[in-house]
Amino acid sequence: MAARALMFQGCASDVGKSLIVAGLARAFANRGLKVRPFKPQNMSNNAAVTADGGEIGRAQALQARAARTAATVHMNPVLLKPQSEVGAQVVVQGRVRSTAKAAAYQTMKRELLPCVLESFRSLRNEADIVLVEGAGSASEVNLRANDIANMGFACAADVPVVLIGDIERGGVIASLVGTKMVIAADDAARVRGFLINKFRGDPALFAPGMTAIARATGWEALGLIPFFADARLLPPEDALALEQARPAKPRADTRIAVPILPHIANFDDLDPLDAEPSVDLVRLRPGAALPGDIDLVILPGSKATIADLAALRGAGFDVDIAAHRRRGGRVLGLCGGYQMLGRAIDDGAGIEGTPGKAAGLGLLDVETVLTAEKTLEPVRGETSDRAAFAGYEMHMGATTGADCLRPFAHRADGSPEGAVSADGFVMGTYIHGLFADDRQRAAWLTRLAAGPCAVSYDGLVEETLDRLAAHIASHVDLDRFMALAR
Repeated sequence: MAARALMFQGCASDVGKSLIVAGLARAFANRGLKVRPFKPQNMSNNAAVTADGGEIGRAQALQARAARTAATVHMNPVLLKPQSEVGAQVVVQGRVRSTAKAAAYQTMKRELLPCVLESFRSLRNEADIVLVEGAGSASEVNLRANDIANMGFACAADVPVVLIGDIERGGVIASLVGTKMVIAADDAARVRGFLINKFRGDPALFAPGMTAIARATGWEALGLIPFFADARLLPPEDALALEQARPAKPRADTRIAVPILPHIANFDDLDPLDAEPSVDLVRLRPGAALPGDIDLVILPGSKATIADLAALRGAGFDVDIAAHRRRGGRVLGLCGGYQMLGRAIDDGAGIEGTPGKAAGLGLLDVETVLTAEKTLEPVRGETSDRAAFAGYEMHMGATTGADCLRPFAHRADGSPEGAVSADGFVMGTYIHGLFADDRQRAAWLTRLAAGPCAVSYDGLVEETLDRLAAHIASHVDLDRFMALAR
């Protein structure tokens, strides 16, 4: 028998849909139910490698973890990864299908709906309940004709909808009532109720607001969910999370700087370091200068390496990094950041846009040739200091050169990976998720004289998911959600 399903759509992006689905997934899993998360279409450069060898949005990987099940490509059958010039890379059921600009993608969506429905059926056949997450705003009526992300999917799959409003933005009453006014009557009838998220203060003060929304829309008030401050401890999907303020760290005596570039990808690589009380993770945006007391500069992944390299130079970060190196500072490049550290990046095939070749920072004696073939695989092994790691690779291109003779790591099969400079102070690797491994993070903290790890990162994420589930369950009726699901 096919599982029940319930879809959560938002009045806007970043209203907390991903977090609410993750919390509900853990809450229902704690009841012994087989839960599967599903997002028909996602747009994010923060992706995860799945157990079946593809890639999906980071949020769906976290939701799978919350549901205590392995992530699969069917949980996010269409993933859009924005690039410079060429629009977005279109990933279908875990594999790159094409690139497309926004206008062309709108017509492409009709062709993708069968794949979306196929993935949905696959999950529904193995679960008790499927929790579906929409994308962006349900009120984007200009995109409704070919929609596969919100009401278009809900209608095609005959799934009821819960609408989420974010009170922190202001105007939440108008957002919910306005959504009812602008969407088609058939779509509005599919909405079974609404949630208000990120509430702060005395809930009694907003009780009249909940009543007003219910009266104006005819939708059931399903809950007022208070702000969950510990959400910052979970891997983010949206780059908007990089703009959020972080708590002060009075005990931090090790400083790590990260230039935030326009097409930054897999930025959750940084979260485990940020969780360490001894580490001050400095996010550098254009206009800022690299502080002189930085212990390590990390160049993170990028979905458009050549464009981000130009942005890095435009911001003057290349000059700052060179000065940091002259002071004996360390530099680590992750994936696209690794490619930037070399002598050159050759995109003769036009993978990222106009064919051409760009000079790198020249901090590693390597060169990268971008290729259409994409490496997607989990990987284990040891870094050159004999510290074990478990992570994943997700990249396009091959890097070779003299510094590769000093590999950053060896995979479990003995093959070398990455490169290290002659003095050992510049390192590059294609391995993501390094710092989430406590063993590897401990080795880096030792290298930087930052002391031992103070947190078990996997344990921290699990504990936070359990707290999130309890938080949501205390402010909504889980049985009511099961009754609404079809």
